[in-house]
Amino acid sequence: MRIAILGGTLIDRPGDLLIDGDRIAATGGFEIPADAEVIDAKGLVLLPGLIDIGAQAVEIAACAAGGITRVAPMPDGRLPLDDPGLVQRAALAAKPSLWVHPLAAATKNLEGRELAEYALMARAGAKAVATGRRWIADSGVMRRVLQYASTLGLTVIVHAEDAGLTGGAVATAGETATRHGLHAAPAIAEALAIARDLLLVEETGAALHFDQVTTMRGFDLIREAKARGLPVTCGITPAHLLLSEIALSDFRTFARLSPPLRCEDDRRACLAALSDGTIDILCSGHDPRGAEAKRLPFADADPGASGAELLLTLGLGLVREGVVDIARLTELTSINPARLLGIDAGRLGAGAPADLCLADPNAFWIVDGAKFASSAGNTPFQGLPVQGRAVRTIKGGRTIS
Repeated sequence: MRIAILGGTLIDRPGDLLIDGDRIAATGGFEIPADAEVIDAKGLVLLPGLIDIGAQAVEIAACAAGGITRVAPMPDGRLPLDDPGLVQRAALAAKPSLWVHPLAAATKNLEGRELAEYALMARAGAKAVATGRRWIADSGVMRRVLQYASTLGLTVIVHAEDAGLTGGAVATAGETATRHGLHAAPAIAEALAIARDLLLVEETGAALHFDQVTTMRGFDLIREAKARGLPVTCGITPAHLLLSEIALSDFRTFARLSPPLRCEDDRRACLAALSDGTIDILCSGHDPRGAEAKRLPFADADPGASGAELLLTLGLGLVREGVVDIARLTELTSINPARLLGIDAGRLGAGAPADLCLADPNAFWIVDGAKFASSAGNTPFQGLPVQGRAVRTIKGGRTIS
C-alpha cells in the first residue's frame, strides 16, 4: 500500500512524504504513484510516531488517539516482567496496532534482591531494564544490576526516590501538604536517590536513565554528571512541567502522582531543564485508574494519571509557549526514546519505518477525561482548554487512528 502525504510540514519545514508498504520511500520531491492514497496535509504537521517510555499500561486506542506508535511499558504490571515468556507475551500483545518494547524487571518480582535473567529477556524482546515504581535500596544489588545490564548493552531505567524517606508519603513536604494534613516526604528524597546511582554509574560505566526527575537539586546533579561525560539521561511528564503541588488543593486525587507534584520553584526548574537540554525524554506516565481507585480519600487513592492522549497535545503547547521548538519536541518524544531503546525509529527519512502522526497544531479542544479513548479518564488536566492534537496516526504504513 502506498500513501502520499502532500502539502504539510515535515517537523519544521514544508515537504511531502511517500509511504510504500511499511517504510518511508521518499521525502521532498517525488513522483506520486498512480495507485497511491493521497492525503492533503495542508495546515498539518507531520511528526515521527511518538515513542512512550515507561507507561504503566498499554492501551491501543489511547495511544493511537495521541499519536503514539511505540510503547515501552514498565515491568510492574499485574505480573512483573521478570520472565522471558512474560516479556515475549507483552511484546506481542498489541500487534498489529502498536509496537511494544517491554522493559525487563531489574530484579525477580521487583523485590530488589535477586537479579532477573536479562539476557534471556532481551532475546524475548526486552529493550531495557527497569525498576518500575520501586527504588532498589540495596546499593550492592543496584551495582550488580548496572554491571549485568551493561554487559548486554541495555540501559537501566530507575525510579529516583529514596524509599527510606518516602515510605507511605502521598505528597511533597511543604505548605500545601501541611495545610491538608497529608503524609509527606521531603523533595530531597529524589536527589539522594540520584546521587547514589550516579556514583554507581561512575564506577560501572553503565547507561542509566532516570524515568522522571522533578526537582531543582535532581537536575543540578544530572547536569553535573552529563558535564563529566557520564552516560546518564532523564525524563519527565507534562504534569510535572505544568502543575505544582497547588493542584492537590481540595484533595484532588486525579493529581496524586508518582513522584508527587512539587513546589512551584521545582516546577520552574523543570521547565528550565527542558529548555537547556538537561531533560532527554518527554513521556506520558500513562496510568489509567478507575473510579474505584480514585474516588477515595486522598491518602487511600492510587497514584497515576491517564496521559497517553495528552502527551502530544501538551507538548505542542510547550512549543506554542516557546519553551521548546518543534524539532526539540521531536527529539524528546521520538528520537531520544528510540536511541535509548536501541531501535530504528523516530525519524522521517527514506527507509525509516512508516510510523508517524499528522497533527493539527491549531485544533482547539477542552480536556474531558470522560471522552478519552482510554479505559479511564483520570487526568489532572480535566477542563483545561488546549490547542493541538493528532488527527491521523500511522503505524507500519497502516492507519490506526
